[in-house]
Amino acid sequence: MVKKFHFKRGGFKNPATAVVLVLTMLMAIFKVHIKNGFWNTSGGYEFNLILIAVLVGIALIGAGSLSIDALL
Repeated sequence: MVKKFHFKRGGFKNPATAVVLVLTMLMAIFKVHIKNGFWNTSGGYEFNLILIAVLVGIALIGAGSLSIDALL
């Protein structure tokens, strides 16, 4: 049941891809940006958090009409 939910709502491998990219962004935050503070203008992690929020949204809601599943 859960697998069908992810396939219909999440699109073609969207949740797995989002998890990999979120982990990449977290690694970038902790290895590079955390020492510079929050704001992006000083090299901080603000932009990385925005990317994480977008990725979580796409993983939960799905790509919709832009997905490969919509064409199939």
